[in-house]
Amino acid sequence: MITHCVFIRYRAEIDAAGRERIYEAVRALKPRIPGMQDVIVSKNVSPEGLDKGFSEGFIVTFADAAARDAYLVDEEHAKVGKMVVGAAEGGLDGLLVYDLEH
Repeated sequence: MITHCVFIRYRAEIDAAGRERIYEAVRALKPRIPGMQDVIVSKNVSPEGLDKGFSEGFIVTFADAAARDAYLVDEEHAKVGKMVVGAAEGGLDGLLVYDLEH
């Protein structure tokens, strides 16, 4: 199983509706990608203060690395990725992407 974590430092002008459009686009990939099992979206709720400005994000669970890899090359995922990068402060600098295998 692969847990694909995407944390976003949003540009100030991206409002709640703009963020929700991104999350809906991510959720819409689930029926399209075999092995894409779950999508969790949330604001950071950690009290530790170690978020480094990554205010919210999403986590996608995949059955295995092959499912994650299919997601990465999917043309609709590429469109969603452009939305995310466009909304992030500094483009790619405003993203933290991390995959965990378990």
